[in-house]
Amino acid sequence: MFNSRNLLTGKRKYLFGLILVSFISVICLAFTMADSDNFDIARREVLLRRIGHEILLQSGDSVSRVLPVEKIGANEYRISFENAFTFQPESLVNTTRHLLAKDPLTGDYIVNVLNCSNASIAYGFAISSDKKDDVIACSGRKQPTARYMMDIKFKPTSINTVKKVSIWGGLPVLAFVGFIFLRSVKRRKMLPEIKDTDILTLGPVLFDAKNRKLIINEKTIDLTGTETRLLSIFAMSPNETIERSRLQKEIWEDEGVIVGRSLDMFISKLRKKLEPDARIKITVIRGKGYKLEISS
Repeated sequence: MFNSRNLLTGKRKYLFGLILVSFISVICLAFTMADSDNFDIARREVLLRRIGHEILLQSGDSVSRVLPVEKIGANEYRISFENAFTFQPESLVNTTRHLLAKDPLTGDYIVNVLNCSNASIAYGFAISSDKKDDVIACSGRKQPTARYMMDIKFKPTSINTVKKVSIWGGLPVLAFVGFIFLRSVKRRKMLPEIKDTDILTLGPVLFDAKNRKLIINEKTIDLTGTETRLLSIFAMSPNETIERSRLQKEIWEDEGVIVGRSLDMFISKLRKKLEPDARIKITVIRGKGYKLEISS
């Protein structure tokens, strides 16, 4: 009888211990997920500022500011600009889609470009996780120069639902782990990484670095490996002077030989492939290097 009571008491203590450990673990899990959500939201706001930056560069403006991003609703943000500018709808769509693909919280969203003078909608489009449901219109019509602001409304995600399921679903898992004396750990499955599209928007031109292609005026132009590496360096710093020494070092140093004339030759070839659209070109900055100039 005494042994039975001790055994029963021990089981109760053990069960109480499991419940306590599970409760503490669940609380820690909830706080960890909340911190992760806050980080992702902060990262989204940085991506929204990057969208504004890229849009101004595409319009030929590398000086004026992108104003602080405003949160105007539970799932809605506003990007405002200091000065007036113009934009090409197709470039705007591609830039927004490319950058927001890096946001793990983004699924479906709607973008409205408003004219600041009267708050009328100058352009808009909707992007869905299923591309066939995208709504994109008037992609070939360049918009007039004006003061614009962008409102981006995201479809509410199931973050809260997932969090609740994870918390309640974790209880039996934690109890099981405690029952076998924490000798096994159930790994939490990570969300699949969103693959980068590898397509950059350079003003009116689309640059597919992965497949070594340029798309200019709906015409596809093939690039060599060296041309692709060279244009990738320019694409990271549009409208900025890049020194010859940097280009030579980053492209040819690994091969052990640096030939000055080789750079000039590939620059010349790349220029010819960009010639179909006069709004993008590589210019020589005497005594310094080269610049990829993108104009509206």
